[in-house]
Amino acid sequence: MIKHRTFKDSDAEEVANVVKETMLTTNIKDYSKEYLDNDLKRLTTQDFIERAKYLHCYVFIDNSINKIIAVGSIGAYWDKNDESSLFNIFVSPKYQGQGIGKQLIQVLEQDEYFTRAKRIEIPASITGLGFYQKMGYSFKNGNSILDDEQLYRLEKFN
Repeated sequence: MIKHRTFKDSDAEEVANVVKETMLTTNIKDYSKEYLDNDLKRLTTQDFIERAKYLHCYVFIDNSINKIIAVGSIGAYWDKNDESSLFNIFVSPKYQGQGIGKQLIQVLEQDEYFTRAKRIEIPASITGLGFYQKMGYSFKNGNSILDDEQLYRLEKFN
């Protein structure tokens, strides 16, 4: 049975491992190892603990093995009250394609950062683009070009 709850600092190491596993298994199809290794330098255990101080972070747990299988966060977009952003959305490769990502987005979209916002942005990987589009996100200002970070900027309006 899959359940979700808010992130605790004690989850940070397991979350960092899920992110690393996902990037090096799934995102490697769209990004170089060098790019991913560089990105992973700022997705460490300590980074997740620090981000949880200003983001609302959620983890999904497979209770049958008591293991974190997905993570996602939402927070204010540059300290604005009427705009928010989604961050660090990852589902363990073994659980992809089973609706966990959709459930994770639904949880994030029930969070107060989402419900109070007029606009929600997500920096989307090449790998995640199609998924986010299915969840109702579209190219920010119609711009379908990758940015300097090799991400698409997507948005949704409330």
